[in-house]
Amino acid sequence: MTLSLNPNRRRATKALGVGLAAALCSGSLAAQTWPSRPINLVVPFPPGGTTDVLARALADKLRQSLGQPVIVENRPGAGATLGADYVAKSKPDGYTLVVGAVHHTIASSVYKKLPYDFRRDLAPITTIALVPNVLTVNASTPAAKVSELVTLLKAQPGKYSYGSNGNGTAQHLIGTKFQNVTGTELVHVPYKGSAPLATDLLGGQITLAFDTVTPVLQHIKSGRLRALAVTTGRRSGALPDVPTLEEAGYKDFNIGTWFGLLAPAATPKDVLARLSAEAVKVIRSPEFGKRMEEIGAEPVGDSPAEMAARIRDETEKFAVLVKEAKVLIE
Repeated sequence: MTLSLNPNRRRATKALGVGLAAALCSGSLAAQTWPSRPINLVVPFPPGGTTDVLARALADKLRQSLGQPVIVENRPGAGATLGADYVAKSKPDGYTLVVGAVHHTIASSVYKKLPYDFRRDLAPITTIALVPNVLTVNASTPAAKVSELVTLLKAQPGKYSYGSNGNGTAQHLIGTKFQNVTGTELVHVPYKGSAPLATDLLGGQITLAFDTVTPVLQHIKSGRLRALAVTTGRRSGALPDVPTLEEAGYKDFNIGTWFGLLAPAATPKDVLARLSAEAVKVIRSPEFGKRMEEIGAEPVGDSPAEMAARIRDETEKFAVLVKEAKVLIE
């Protein structure tokens, strides 16, 4: 005896098969058609800072390899969390990306509540570069080395100030740790980014800063600012004569800044894979490497899994430092 499905069930079965096939190949189709329009690259800081410089260098080369404009959009505020939140909640189609940084791994411990989860809501693509932070003072400051600066600060607690790229950023945490290990007291002045911070440092409105090398390098070379130490475990290739804070006598001081490319978490895997491949190709190119050398950055170009591990490790490390520094933002 032969059994057969009724017409309605045959149609339902056929529709189910078509649906499953569509689902299985949707990722491949997405990658084949992507990108078909401009890509938005969000920078969570104002123009002129390290994040912005890196984003524009990467965007220019991605435009060539992807065949579509890559538009840099600055969305500063709240220690870089506003831009990250915007991208985390954007449509996951590969057309809205963010240049994240170490600040975002710190923010999860510094802010009492965030409207997004950096590790859950954003997908790592690749780390763009590592950039050391540098303790810098105005050239008129009567301190040529760290020990002299500490003596100056201790003589008048609370008189001097340091700037950062905002509450909860790496510069804020480095400044707090510096005060703790040196026994000094500084006034924290948060800015929305490196450009306004550098302007006030040059003008003498603030005493010192722990910004990344990139936005202050030209001013150090011109003599308008003086670099006293880098905050990383080894010296910067851009400032080979500047000692580390550890060399200056302060042990276990190793904090730098990384910058990476991320997309909304639900972005199709094939699109993420294409983005990673194209971005890594650019980052590892001799031309991009030369540009990074000019701004004091070290290009990376790792895999999404390696970047995810970096984010996990940094989040755990900074959770400990934040607790020690007792930094909390409501």
